[in-house]
Amino acid sequence: MTGSTVEITVLVDEQPGEGLIAEHGLSLWIRAGDKRILFDTGQGTALMPNAQTLGVRLEETETIVLSHGHYDHAGGLADVLKLAPSAKLVLHPDATTTRYGLGATRPPRSIGMQEAVRARVARMASDKVTWSDHPVKLAVTIGVTGPIARRTSFEHTSGPFFLDDRGRSPDPITDDQALWIATRTGLVVCVGCCHAGLVNTLNQVRQISGIDRLRAVIGGFHLIRADDDRLRQTLDALKPIAPEQLIPCHCTGQRAGDILQQAFGDGVQPCHSGAVYRY
Repeated sequence: MTGSTVEITVLVDEQPGEGLIAEHGLSLWIRAGDKRILFDTGQGTALMPNAQTLGVRLEETETIVLSHGHYDHAGGLADVLKLAPSAKLVLHPDATTTRYGLGATRPPRSIGMQEAVRARVARMASDKVTWSDHPVKLAVTIGVTGPIARRTSFEHTSGPFFLDDRGRSPDPITDDQALWIATRTGLVVCVGCCHAGLVNTLNQVRQISGIDRLRAVIGGFHLIRADDDRLRQTLDALKPIAPEQLIPCHCTGQRAGDILQQAFGDGVQPCHSGAVYRY
């Protein structure tokens, strides 16, 4: 198997490395061969100072991939585009949708792409934006899934997500997508929140890439609200897929992370901002 040599640095996560800022969000800096890719941008508070502390030169960004349009993944986008105005952006058309989170004990809140970020995207030249309503290739060995088919019966968006502030129209989060990189030892998959489901996501990546072997999966698995039945079915489905390394970040949840650790042992690695993984 041929493929890219990959280095992934976690720029934003809930768990901070020494001297770094913690934030509810996710951002990964990816060096894949000669490509420089930023996958998600966090809320916008931690990205710049963490990148500076870690010596990551965001001005070298060639491509920004948004996993979906929630504020904790798109918030730093405008700042990155100031540093790297020639960078290209890959996002699903629905990423700019207005959306809300509703809770039993708090009023509705906007959780979509911030207005300033949405306006910045609208001003981008058309040749700088790829609307990924289909699979997109960034290079021979690098791709973005586009929309992910929802085939499992036990996976769902995992939260009180709505398109209106009264909770009448559930948000299917159709913009959810993942980034995959083919390496010499298998696929490395970067996920934002897996609102389409972790198992659905990995199955789609394997289908699109034509590669079954999963070297690593890094990002938010959004199992923080998963009940025992969903966690059991997730483990049952993951075992035949056999990912060699799982790096649960962001919205995975401690309980789900512990259960994954029990099932996959040393194949589960901790995630925190500043962590670096090489393949």
